[in-house]
Order: sequence, then C-alpha cells, then structure tokens
Amino acid sequence: MGRIDVDAMLEEIDAALFREWMIYDSIRPFGEEGADLRAGIIASTMANLQSKKKFKPSDFMPCVKLTKTKSRRQTPDQMKAILGMAKTAAVERAKRGKITSDS
Repeated sequence: MGRIDVDAMLEEIDAALFREWMIYDSIRPFGEEGADLRAGIIASTMANLQSKKKFKPSDFMPCVKLTKTKSRRQTPDQMKAILGMAKTAAVERAKRGKITSDS
C-alpha cells in the first residue's frame, strides 16, 4: 500500500477524513474484525448445511462478546444523525477537491 509509518499518515489526515473512515468502518468493518465476521459467516453457512442446529456467525468468532440484550433498532433520530455525519464528511471531502460534480 506504500505506507509504513502509520503515525505520519494519521498526522496528515484531518478530523473530517478520520470521521469518514470511522463511519465507513461502523458500516462495513475492515481489518481483523471484518475478517473474523466474514470467516464466521462462511463457517456458520457450512455448519448449517450439515446440521439441524442453526449456527450464527458469532458461534465461530471467539472474540465476540455476546450479550443477552435484545438488539435495538435505530430510531429515526439516530438514522438522521448518522446520515448527517455522512453528509458532513462528504461535504468536507468535496471541499478538499476529492469529489467533482461529474463523479
């Protein structure tokens, strides 16, 4: 990728770009967390083909902390806040000249 000094890279990016990457990671994880999720999906799919018990990807992800709480749906206000952050990141990126109206 051409980057060895992560500290230098972090010094070069501004807060808006960093926030943009954080939003992206919250939507589509990368790194080890993303790799674990993809491996868990594959493993649970293969196990479900061979078993009557239904497995979840987290059954094959030893580092995932499981809680007994119900998953909560996002409220409309939370959705608006997330979309607002994404819009702000896109506007900041456009200001830096990374996006044109032709894109």
